[in-house]
Amino acid sequence: MVHLSRAFERQVGQALEVNATDLSAMEHLIREGSLTPGELSRCLDISTAATTLVVDRLVALGHAQRHPHSSDRRKVVVVPAQESVSRAFQQLLPVIGGVAALTQDLSDEEREVIEAFLARVVDVYQSALGSPS
Repeated sequence: MVHLSRAFERQVGQALEVNATDLSAMEHLIREGSLTPGELSRCLDISTAATTLVVDRLVALGHAQRHPHSSDRRKVVVVPAQESVSRAFQQLLPVIGGVAALTQDLSDEEREVIEAFLARVVDVYQSALGSPS
């Protein structure tokens, strides 16, 4: 499953012509709507200099835009380009729809078993990372 997920991420990245870090940045921007470069740097766990390069690449490819910060004129925010968001969702929606269709076919009992199992898997990962459940 992990292998398939990574392969799918690579496919999405190839379709959008971005590397793994840039794709991760796009995911954060799409989820949040806009981020300052510093916020994006923390999300990606990379240096601010590396984040500048990521943002430069995304802007050059038309995937993102820099805009003045609404309340601090010294800052900029990075926002995802709507066309790129649409392109990303063209890749994602078939998988999202397929998984949604699978879950609709589950009984309440089956859904509860799967949810409980996945919650326990999350606990195992969090424990291995040393973070609270």
